[in-house]
Amino acid sequence: MTAGNMESAELFDAGNKGRGLRATKNLKAGEVVFAEASFSAVVFDSFASQVCHNCFRRQANLHRCAQCKFAHYCDRTCQTACWDEHKQECGAIRKRINAPSESVRLAARVLWRIHKDTSIVSDTQLVAVDQLEDHVSDLPEEDLKKMKKDVQIFQEYWSYGRKKHTAEEISHIFGIIKCNGFTLSDQRGLQAVGVGLFPNLCLVNHNCWPNCTVILNNGNQSAVSSALHSKRRIELRALEKIPEGQELTVGYVDFLNLSADRQKKLKEHFYFECSCEHCSKHIKDDLMMAAADSKPSADKVKEVTAFSKDCLEKIERARVDMDYHEVMKLCRECLEKQKDVLAGTNLYKLRVLSVASEVLSFQQQFSEAAGYARKMVEGYMKLYHHNNALLGMAIMRAGVTHWHAGQIEEGHGLICKAYGILLVTHGPNHAITRDLESMRTQTEMELKMFRESKDAYHSMRDAALKIPAVEEKVKGV
Repeated sequence: MTAGNMESAELFDAGNKGRGLRATKNLKAGEVVFAEASFSAVVFDSFASQVCHNCFRRQANLHRCAQCKFAHYCDRTCQTACWDEHKQECGAIRKRINAPSESVRLAARVLWRIHKDTSIVSDTQLVAVDQLEDHVSDLPEEDLKKMKKDVQIFQEYWSYGRKKHTAEEISHIFGIIKCNGFTLSDQRGLQAVGVGLFPNLCLVNHNCWPNCTVILNNGNQSAVSSALHSKRRIELRALEKIPEGQELTVGYVDFLNLSADRQKKLKEHFYFECSCEHCSKHIKDDLMMAAADSKPSADKVKEVTAFSKDCLEKIERARVDMDYHEVMKLCRECLEKQKDVLAGTNLYKLRVLSVASEVLSFQQQFSEAAGYARKMVEGYMKLYHHNNALLGMAIMRAGVTHWHAGQIEEGHGLICKAYGILLVTHGPNHAITRDLESMRTQTEMELKMFRESKDAYHSMRDAALKIPAVEEKVKGV
């Protein structure tokens, strides 16, 4: 679908939620409801030299802007495509010597775009950018102090432009970004690398059990003919069948939190009380805090839960310090304590399993990592929506871990499961879906070899990994 097509959605009064979007026709799972190019977007400061400032692809050997020496691009094609967005920014950075924070850069890009093209840049844009909610009056004192500093930095940065803006006008833009900015991921969907404003997307309200998801399509600048190039854009995709007239919703926060914790996060970051069915009825809260089938005492559950909370804090500190030996020591200790006390769907158990599988995979201890990943995925599948993108990504990682561990049957099955989910959430042409398709083909071929001759399969695998079979036997003793 081309960016800007809004035939499948319309604006409506969503009652106490304010404005919203609803379906104008029956939609199928995986269908693109609409696609929208960003009004403005910037790369995070921490990725400024690692991510293309046009298409937001993360890669090595990017070309740096020769003038400001801050912006980086895949090649001359991406740089040319981004020049309209970067032109004013380039001059401001050169005169300031260094670039300000991403929030200041995005606010400046928004205002430069408004001056150049006005607040509405297409016939299908349903709301002017400067008419979006800012919630400045709802900000706590600490956030207001930070915003005041950002406004001062902005005024210095913007002083190289012609038109001046009042502190109130600038604060309004900062508030809009804070409440409506959409985090942009790299081409693999694995890392948040930037933030952008998408006016129509801002009209889609939250639901903890949404019927849609949003992904970034990085666009295509590689075609020989520039007429075939496509812009960076978001795609709103249906997660399930949506009947005509039903409100379109997305999840602003991860569902894998208790309803009270999700409500708290939504209140703190988006300034509204969530009254969706899953919050008002506390759906799945019981599973997220469940005790094991062995029915331990309430006191024992309370004790282990408190221990798990404390242990997760220690795990996080060790991760930050990159002390992975300590991380795994804490994980194993915590999981042993949780055994026969917390259920497989308990959030504290799932969080420890997630860290353990991730760290062990990083250390290439795939066999142990696969065991933890399998238990984690089993819990996730009982909690998440069956087409949740985060579930699909977790299953994909678990599948790859099993594959690398030589557990080809389990690995192939998980990769196929992940592929089915990501076809819905990301579509067949997304980079991560294409990667999964390649993995699915490869594991299918290896599975066939495994079923024909297990010895031949393991010999092939050992040779590919350059690990002599005898060494594996020694390790197993």
